[in-house]
Amino acid sequence: MTRIGVFDLFTVGIGPSSSHTVGPMRAARDFALAVSACRADRAITSLHVDVYGSLAATGQGHNTFGAILLGLEGNDPERIEPDYARRRVQEIEAGAAMRLAGTALNFTSRDLQLHPLLVRGAHANELRFRVSFDSGAGVDETYYSVGGGFIEKSGSPALPGSHAEEPFPFDSAAELLAHCTESGLSIAEIMLANEKSQRSTAEVRSGVLGLWTTMRECIDAGFRATGFLPGGLQVPRRAAGIVTGLRDSGQTSELEWATAAAMAVNEENAAGGRVVTAPTNGAAGIIPAVLFSALRANHGRGDDASAVIEFLLTATAIGTLYKKRASISGADLGCQGEVGSACSMAAAGYAALSGGTPEQIENAAEIGMEHNLGLTCDPVGGLVQIPCIERNGMGAVTAIHAARVALHGNGSHHVSLDAVIETMRITGADMDAKYRETSRGGLAVTVAQC
Repeated sequence: MTRIGVFDLFTVGIGPSSSHTVGPMRAARDFALAVSACRADRAITSLHVDVYGSLAATGQGHNTFGAILLGLEGNDPERIEPDYARRRVQEIEAGAAMRLAGTALNFTSRDLQLHPLLVRGAHANELRFRVSFDSGAGVDETYYSVGGGFIEKSGSPALPGSHAEEPFPFDSAAELLAHCTESGLSIAEIMLANEKSQRSTAEVRSGVLGLWTTMRECIDAGFRATGFLPGGLQVPRRAAGIVTGLRDSGQTSELEWATAAAMAVNEENAAGGRVVTAPTNGAAGIIPAVLFSALRANHGRGDDASAVIEFLLTATAIGTLYKKRASISGADLGCQGEVGSACSMAAAGYAALSGGTPEQIENAAEIGMEHNLGLTCDPVGGLVQIPCIERNGMGAVTAIHAARVALHGNGSHHVSLDAVIETMRITGADMDAKYRETSRGGLAVTVAQC
């Protein structure tokens, strides 16, 4: 049983997309490291990069092509500064040499071979890298960006993470709830025990709080920023104006503040800023916004750090189920895989902070997804702006409502979380490809573009 932990599901990267920006950068970096490892003193004579499916179809608006160039130069999405990333891509596109494994190459995004209508492998987000050496040998690798910044290499194990022994392994919500019943532990405590199979309690605590710091910094940046988002649609930033209105009116509604925070994060994401995949960039605003809103309302707690850890570990437990049993990729399952998963995870976290039982938390997660079933991914202009930014605001509100509905019950309900995850998987498989992050259907073709 492969484990997926909190630091697999939540990672720091740059916008606007985990599957189309962060994943391709990681894949290109992994390939660059492979080239360095086997190059020795041989000269690189050629580089070929093929981009398939959704990555090619919406890559321009998702900064995919620039991310590939940055990854080939060895940059890590968790550490690269957004301003440097933008500047370096502009330099390469303007004629500066791109450096692969210490070799200067004249290679820009115009040299990428794009195949937007071709899905030939295990996933719609496919990249193939090939390098030839002067000796005649070379390196040829194929990668899939499978959502949330996760990548898979052809011929390698399907999921990242370790196979370390955990005290409470689970691959279903039923197994998770059984662990809670038998041990008397909460969902967050189950996750903490599993995390401690990898690192100390102090390391888990500091790491989770570090993720929250980055989330909060992203919210604050979005609350301050004004102007228009890049990409040509001339979409204005609205979060700052909403927050000003809330402050001026003395508005304290959790729903209003959650909406503003979610939009703030996704405006930062759309601008290529630093975000936490939660569990994807396209849905990065929902979980931090619901947590932010819950902390503002205090929920009877005096210790924000403990609340943050409980919320994010609970959300992680739910998120691992989506990753293992279905997908969190818009190119796989439409936006139900991104916003739907994030809404479900946030609902679980909110229910946990509100004193919910494991059964009520599972119910909250189920409600959060049930009412996102069938949600398409149809970004206008291939940009993570319309409808993505508002959709995060609505997802945050739905998460809070889902938790509140679940908390009115005793945890008993007709549709299990496992059932709704399977329904989401089947629905996504049945969904026409034009509604799965290709910008060939839905709003992407009915809305006039600038």
